[in-house]
Amino acid sequence: MTNLELKNRDLDVLWHPCTQMKDHETLPLIPIKKAHGVNIEDFEGNSYIDAISSWWVNIFGHTNTYINEKIKEQLDTLEHVILAGFTHEQVIRLSERLVKLTPDGLDKCFYSDNGSSAVEVALKMSYHAHKNDGIEKKYFVSLKNSYHGETIGALSVGDVELYKQTYEPLLIHTIQTTVPKDMSIEAARIAANDFEELCKNQAKDISAIIVEPLIQGAGYMHMYHPEFLVLLRDICTRYNVHLIADEVMVGFGRTGELFACEKAKITPDFIVLSKGLTGGYLPLSVVLTSNDIYAKFYCDYNEHKAFLHSHSYTGNALACAAANATLDIFENENVIEKNRVTAKYMGKKLQKFKNLENVASIRQTGMICVVELKGYTSEQRIGLKVYQYGLDNGVFLRPLGHIVYFMPPYIITNKEIDKMMDTAYEAIKLLD
Repeated sequence: MTNLELKNRDLDVLWHPCTQMKDHETLPLIPIKKAHGVNIEDFEGNSYIDAISSWWVNIFGHTNTYINEKIKEQLDTLEHVILAGFTHEQVIRLSERLVKLTPDGLDKCFYSDNGSSAVEVALKMSYHAHKNDGIEKKYFVSLKNSYHGETIGALSVGDVELYKQTYEPLLIHTIQTTVPKDMSIEAARIAANDFEELCKNQAKDISAIIVEPLIQGAGYMHMYHPEFLVLLRDICTRYNVHLIADEVMVGFGRTGELFACEKAKITPDFIVLSKGLTGGYLPLSVVLTSNDIYAKFYCDYNEHKAFLHSHSYTGNALACAAANATLDIFENENVIEKNRVTAKYMGKKLQKFKNLENVASIRQTGMICVVELKGYTSEQRIGLKVYQYGLDNGVFLRPLGHIVYFMPPYIITNKEIDKMMDTAYEAIKLLD
């Protein structure tokens, strides 16, 4: 089988996500035959460093021996069972561990299958919890420039202009508040003051604010200071507004802590987890919340008070086995400390990008490094040029417009970091 044969078969029947399919008339679609560690390989033997962990999920690389083994063990015992009226050991063990690992006060786990769906769970749970207290709070607040997924509710609380323009008639009405303009503590305080002013006027109608802690992923990897989370927590508590931490991207070690909220030493009312939860193996997401919120739904039979949400694959046993194996690796291999060392090396490599005339700025939080370019229009599609140069030189980069970023698997070596970042450097230099 060749790349060309598979590409033609694919284009006959597949519609790919986040893709203008017409681009594939000239941009090569690459069939992947196998992957191991940080490398993915096509059917012609070409290998590419996966610089973005395949959309931020494969935190321990591809075909990890330990995770493989644990999924295979589970496959011979139980692949899936309905989680309504039944349970199983993998989901119980996973929940116990997540309750222990997440910030204090997050006591109950509710499972779904992907990040967008989990955001919907948190939104509904917040609204319904207030409703069970006899309070009608119909609005959600999110940050400007935010992204929380692509189902209707998740899109509604996001602030991606293209999505909002296209699907506006379908979206629920939400409110956006200021995001800190940069990583300074001053910017954090200004943005928090704006949110408090909003709460002074509208808190009686606001159910929750949802934020991506520290880093706005699809929002061009915009970063801000942890102090903003500290201030948000205080404001939310005082005005009876829930705080939802969408840690789908930043959770499980990306920021230098296991969870980004730990940087601010706060406990949100809800934390949303997915992506790295299963090491990139299988779809799974979870919302953790407090016993206090759980208690608002706990009663003798009342169909209006019970939480109304379900997914067919909730708490899937294979996915939970992958998640437990992922947590085993964190527990046994001192991952967070190793990540801090790797991040420091990446940070040193990042500095040289400042010397390029077409670079506006660089920034870093933990294992995420960003190069922001300047002087280009969207029509020039410079991201595609960087992407193509990367492929031609053995590195899979996937820029966000004028943002070139690095979010590799945690197992990446210094030598592989050199190739990844040096290739991006050359790609950016050639743009001029």
